[in-house]
Amino acid sequence: MKTQLSRRRWLESSGIASAAALLHSAGATPASAAPYTTEPGEPPPDVYTNMGAKPFINCTATLTRNGGSRQLPEVIEAIRHAGHYHVNIDQLMEAAGKKISGLLEVEWAMVTSGAAAALAHATAACVAGTDPERMQQLPDLTGLKNEVIMPKSSRNVYDHAIRMVGVKIVEVDSADELRNAINHRTAMIAVLGDRFNKNVRLPLKEVGPIAKQAGIPVLVDAAADYLNVPNPYIEQGATLVASSGGKILRGPQTAGLLVGDEQLVRAAFANSAHHHAFGRPMKVSKEEIVGMTTAVEIFITKRDIQAEYREWEGWYDYIKKEITKVDGVSTKVAPPSKGGPFPVLMVEWDPNKIALTASEIGELLLNGEPSIASHAEGDGHSFRVRPVAMKPREHRIVAERLHSIFRNAPSSADKPKVRPPAVDLSGRWDVEITFQRGESKHLLFLEADGNDVSGTHVGTVVRGMLEGTVDGNQVRLKSSLPFEGANLSYIFEGKVSGNEMGGKLDLGEYPNGTWKARRRS
Repeated sequence: MKTQLSRRRWLESSGIASAAALLHSAGATPASAAPYTTEPGEPPPDVYTNMGAKPFINCTATLTRNGGSRQLPEVIEAIRHAGHYHVNIDQLMEAAGKKISGLLEVEWAMVTSGAAAALAHATAACVAGTDPERMQQLPDLTGLKNEVIMPKSSRNVYDHAIRMVGVKIVEVDSADELRNAINHRTAMIAVLGDRFNKNVRLPLKEVGPIAKQAGIPVLVDAAADYLNVPNPYIEQGATLVASSGGKILRGPQTAGLLVGDEQLVRAAFANSAHHHAFGRPMKVSKEEIVGMTTAVEIFITKRDIQAEYREWEGWYDYIKKEITKVDGVSTKVAPPSKGGPFPVLMVEWDPNKIALTASEIGELLLNGEPSIASHAEGDGHSFRVRPVAMKPREHRIVAERLHSIFRNAPSSADKPKVRPPAVDLSGRWDVEITFQRGESKHLLFLEADGNDVSGTHVGTVVRGMLEGTVDGNQVRLKSSLPFEGANLSYIFEGKVSGNEMGGKLDLGEYPNGTWKARRRS
């Protein structure tokens, strides 16, 4: 395992007085960088800055935490117009369903409050149908079908939207396992869209015929995909397909689509807001319905996705020419994948020549002016640039900033030497975790080999592998706990003294906590 040093000690020992000094040396201070600029005719970001929030250039494409994609001007205008009037939601949804299904050549369609809501509504429809008593009963599944079969390769953090209805996920890994798993409790089969992943172990083209023979509906999570006519998933046997509006479609961030079998899509709407059923909290507004319908129409009738690809690849060429002027930096363009149906730019650097981790570069980008949100995270030495939310000309700012950061970065010769461990961490440790709200007791089983540490992290419910380093009395341990479709990240950072250690706990997307541990004798 490669030993990682703390950012604080690197800054101190490399002769840089503070993070601000490093920002300055990388050409990222407000005084040395251009301010955030707007497009012609675009209003200033006062609506955010007056509240104390800071807009940024978005190189992360469609991440929800960064606001999703960039809405089309036509969508913004349609939403603004819709806000001036009132309309019956049933009537509006009927009109939207008719228009969208006609554009996409599917049986029926409904607008949802995001792709995750589409997954939840579809599950509710398959479990309860439109029986009012069963709809009110959810998520109590007593006497109802309560299992959803899912290929192992399709498990992901978003299948929580399916589980929230109360169903149990039955995981399978082959066609035979799928056939054997189908029974009277099976409500549906759910798979992840695989159009850009050709190496899936149990693809939809194998699932579809088995499901059809058994009379089981198939739901496809195609949130990240773009729309196609005819729909390739329905052609392969899908009954329902969920899509996001706030990704490459460039519609409202809080809108999505559910398309497919008319009876089931209508049942999904019956289980959603404004109706008083399980999906009542997942409300979609009249403005979002209009905005989403507009985004679908624009995509089908006006947008040329291949032309957009070529434009983005032109941006990548510019970035490549700028940043590869620095020795040790390389780039390559990766094709569309299941995580994003568009080309991405992979940026990589030699850590011996540029002694910065991805997270350190990400911090420099985010804390500069203008602020740049990126996928530069973790202890590695590469990250990807994703284009969908970027505006024209912003790629030039990104290129200049990265060039400056790489050019002014220290080399490996500036790194401090790793100190011998102050304590051998080998053994069993009882850990007390204090979350922002709540407490928990975990266990760490550690084995030390010089500065490197490995072992097992036992959580409240599940366990996972752990690795880390110790540098003098500084400890950094990282683990991942698999829970259903999610992998929960824990980063323990702090100090060790004798048989005790503790410090800050980084929980990734969740609020940070603190931890303290005592070695069990």
